[in-house]
Amino acid sequence: MRTRSSGTCCSAFSSGWWMRAAKEVALALSVALPAQAADPGLRFTTASSGELVFDTGVLRGTLRAKGKSDGLSGVVHIPTGRPVSYGYGLIGHYRVFSANRRYIPDAWASPSQATLRTDGSVEVHWPASDGRPFEMWAVYRWSAPAVLDVETRVQARSALQGFESFLASYFAEGFLQASAWVKQGKAHFVEAGESEGAWQMFPRDHTAVLLIQDGRWKYRPSPVDWRIRAALNAPLAVRREAGSGLAVALMSPPSDCYALSAPQQRDKHRSLYLSLFGRDLAAGATARARVRMVVGVLQDSVIVKMYRQYTRSLGKAKIGQAEEGKSNRGAASALRQGPPSNRGWSVTSVSAH
Repeated sequence: MRTRSSGTCCSAFSSGWWMRAAKEVALALSVALPAQAADPGLRFTTASSGELVFDTGVLRGTLRAKGKSDGLSGVVHIPTGRPVSYGYGLIGHYRVFSANRRYIPDAWASPSQATLRTDGSVEVHWPASDGRPFEMWAVYRWSAPAVLDVETRVQARSALQGFESFLASYFAEGFLQASAWVKQGKAHFVEAGESEGAWQMFPRDHTAVLLIQDGRWKYRPSPVDWRIRAALNAPLAVRREAGSGLAVALMSPPSDCYALSAPQQRDKHRSLYLSLFGRDLAAGATARARVRMVVGVLQDSVIVKMYRQYTRSLGKAKIGQAEEGKSNRGAASALRQGPPSNRGWSVTSVSAH
């Protein structure tokens, strides 16, 4: 049962940080406004250890701890004092696929270089190599004290069918409620319940299911057979800490993200994943995908409002489509393979991440 915000607000008010939480909501609702470069809090900086760190006044932590290709780790929500991240952290680039192929080593184990830019953002670069016919970049940028934007860009060195960057987030103990925004009749959030399978995938549409089931998830290490759940209303997922009501919302434009996934919500991984791109790329083509993370004591209705404001702020940009050369928005290669043999897979093997 999801903790309702009314009880959370009462306890928050008595503990003295309710007003800070209210201000945080107001900040989150202004996510369409660009960050001001002059604000020293909305920047990554270099610590004496050489690590990239941040303290926005609402969130603090480290990006790429110890120089590894991980996401945001050691993340603390300052108004509540609650830890948010765990293990490999938040918004980390994990697996990379094309049609019926997984590129090993995964992105977080592949050589990469991070550059702190003059505007306080960080650009991570994964070069192409033998066996990896693509070059990839990711830019991490604070848009507000509780709002992080990540743009991932890829350039194909050879033709790639059904290219995917699988973005992973791992959450602290207590974040045992996971949900996705689906369209079963009326749009609503549905939880990744324990009875729905060990590992669950929420696709954008039928072509997304064809990609998910094209064989890419059969490769070791840690192969996964996904249970296909309801189709997304839009790529919007939430992990919530039951006791405090603290929530982390992950969102992306529909053209950029073709599926969301999670283990059953009480599983020890406590994770959420976004399947980015999901498209064919011609040799030389460049495509990008955008993701936003918002953290706060937020009701689902507020999160939906933030998502709509976020997608409006992107305007008419062709998010996720090729910037150079040719790519397709659907999964043409997957469609040629015919319908999936089983629309709801049972999970037989999962380990590690």
